[in-house]
Amino acid sequence: MVVTNTGSRKGDEVAQLYVHQDYTSLKRPVEQLEGFKRITLSPGEKQTVTFPIGFEQAKFWKDGRWQMEPGKLTILIGSSSQDIRLTGSVDLK
Repeated sequence: MVVTNTGSRKGDEVAQLYVHQDYTSLKRPVEQLEGFKRITLSPGEKQTVTFPIGFEQAKFWKDGRWQMEPGKLTILIGSSSQDIRLTGSVDLK
């Protein structure tokens, strides 16, 4: 995700990564925070923010261990759960 400071002052942004997976054997949150990065940008500056997507972001605790189930993992990135600016998905196998 590319974050741009469109203002006239130096400022901070906290990009947040949320994930959601439908149809698992355990009820999961609608949006689960799985990562965040705070960046400082000068006026007009752009910065690319990346997040890893793998087992750590898809796992959940069930039957006494961390596990992951096949299916579509929806990825949401924004300034908050109410301000999502980028979405996508990956198929977990």
